[in-house]
Amino acid sequence: MRTVTEFSAGGVVYRPASPGPEVCLIATNGFRYWQLPKGLVERGEPPEETAAREVREETGLTAELERQVGPIEYWYVRSDYDRPSEQVRVHKRVVFYLFRYVSGSTDDHDHEVDDARWFPVAEAATLLSFDNEREALRKAVEMIGG
Repeated sequence: MRTVTEFSAGGVVYRPASPGPEVCLIATNGFRYWQLPKGLVERGEPPEETAAREVREETGLTAELERQVGPIEYWYVRSDYDRPSEQVRVHKRVVFYLFRYVSGSTDDHDHEVDDARWFPVAEAATLLSFDNEREALRKAVEMIGG
């Protein structure tokens, strides 16, 4: 099986709320997964711009970049884009950034996601489907002091 490497960028978007900050998560694959917004870095596009674009597209929100949270890495298998009858092993690296909500509505998310919603940090941590994204959220929450 062929192995490919992919590089993506995404964001942890937060807003102040009472009693503590809320973060925006997206639902994908028929509401099977709750995740942080992310997507492939396009050729020539800085990862920070990719993260802001993916946040805007997948959540419907405009947000201001504050700082880098850090990278995660994982492996998975998918159909080969060039040869759909064959499988490829993907080594994925995603760098996450912390974003502060500025404007927009989660109702305006794009067709790639099933839903986008705000959650209190503790609830978001239990909903996230993947441990490595849960760790990215934990780091982001430390940065915002929540």
